[in-house]
Amino acid sequence: MARTTTRRDFVRRLGIGSAALPFILNLPSLGFANQSARKQRLIIMFSPNGVFPDTFWPDEEGSDFTLKPILKPLEPFKDRMLTLHGVCDKVRGDGDNHMRGIGCLLTGVELFPGNIQGGSHTPAGWASGLSIDQEIKNFLQANEATRTRFGSLEFGVMVPDRADTWTRMSYAGPNQPLAPIDDPYQMFNKLYGRLKDRESLKSILDDLRDDLAKVRSAVGAEDRRLLDEHTTFVREMEQQLSSASLADVGHAVPELEPGLDDAENDDMPRVTKAQIDLLVNSFAADFARVATFQITNSVGQPKMRWIGIEEGHHELSHEPDSNEEAVDKLTRINTWYCEQLAYLAKRLDETPEPGGEGSLLDNTTIVWTNELGKGNSHTMDNIPFVLVGGGLGFKMGRSLKYKDVYHNRLLMALAHGFGHHIETFGNPDFCGDGPLHDLI
Repeated sequence: MARTTTRRDFVRRLGIGSAALPFILNLPSLGFANQSARKQRLIIMFSPNGVFPDTFWPDEEGSDFTLKPILKPLEPFKDRMLTLHGVCDKVRGDGDNHMRGIGCLLTGVELFPGNIQGGSHTPAGWASGLSIDQEIKNFLQANEATRTRFGSLEFGVMVPDRADTWTRMSYAGPNQPLAPIDDPYQMFNKLYGRLKDRESLKSILDDLRDDLAKVRSAVGAEDRRLLDEHTTFVREMEQQLSSASLADVGHAVPELEPGLDDAENDDMPRVTKAQIDLLVNSFAADFARVATFQITNSVGQPKMRWIGIEEGHHELSHEPDSNEEAVDKLTRINTWYCEQLAYLAKRLDETPEPGGEGSLLDNTTIVWTNELGKGNSHTMDNIPFVLVGGGLGFKMGRSLKYKDVYHNRLLMALAHGFGHHIETFGNPDFCGDGPLHDLI
């Protein structure tokens, strides 16, 4: 069929409602986006409380390296991953290391003074700059060829309802934290914009049946296949969200130390999977090309009973290295987080790039990171940074070992990977020799 000039023209010509738009934005023949240009995407995934270095970092440097227990789930993606040892968050100022660890992680700039007291350090407020995910989002949204419906999406899992410096890593600007959506039902509602209550969930596709039939009749075979895949996903997600345990997920505000509401805590694996599935579908539908995926928060305290651990994560992270049982549990906890990263990579890898070549993973870079390098020392040196995927043209399949490089330089490299050649990011004092130049 001939390319349609605008979405409005296509909707008007077929006589369909705007509620059908989420299902047709990624159909190549409609020409709503620049289909000839490669779509680059970024996901930043967060998990808290540092790692145990001996079971995390590869000993070797270069392309011949062995994955330690925590990173073993990434074995299928070893040739498409990077480990970056020696990247350090040197931002200081107000706040304790947990607060600065998450608040400066993506902003690379100091926290404002404030009244949130943490640890034995001075109180602090929000970050004084925007985060790199939002910098890249703004760059993409400024160009019609790379503009998407949402620009960025902020996913969460078991993030406390309270708003404070420990719970936010993305910033639209100084003093402008972005709250992740940690309820799959709410994220589904954001993406499809039709829900008034849980009972209306079952009617979305039924209401759109006639409109979607009109679209199918007006597009080619490849577009019909993509449309069918999208509607199948939505139907399956509707059924999943309507199931009892996910529908009953609560949102109790936890204290920092005692832990989280048991019902919410124990449903964490299912919520995590649902959020990953929604994230992958949102990329396939081209709703956004930048996403953050924040699992709990700085000082996160889930109790991972599903892997046989009753203690809270933050509580265990304070144990000394001589406590072998605690080290084993911390290794298992972070292995579970890595398994979620591996599932995200797998889902992206098995999803063909709509209208393009390869898979979504070939065009997406996932960055897995943390607010601390190690929990019991609260160090912000050797922050865990693991990259998976081919979205930014980096040379993958390597274990890199730096010596005390500023993490601002990595943030700049992410922007440069999108063709956004910023000269500094965050505090310019920590931008050194520019972006990490040996990634490409």
